[in-house]
Amino acid sequence: MVWLIIGGPLAVVIAGLITAAIAAAGADDVLSDEEKRAASGVSAAQRPALEGRNHAAMPKPADR
Repeated sequence: MVWLIIGGPLAVVIAGLITAAIAAAGADDVLSDEEKRAASGVSAAQRPALEGRNHAAMPKPADR
């Protein structure tokens, strides 16, 4: 009867450790800013316009 109480959480802990090991083993390398821009396909001339447009579309913070 005690194993039913201990078995569930133990299975979750073991599954979490296995998931963490799989995630750590298959982690991708972090890209630098230049690599991100090259991979996105957006030219350097268009970059400021896209950033400005995205900033303009953000909602304004509420007044306090």
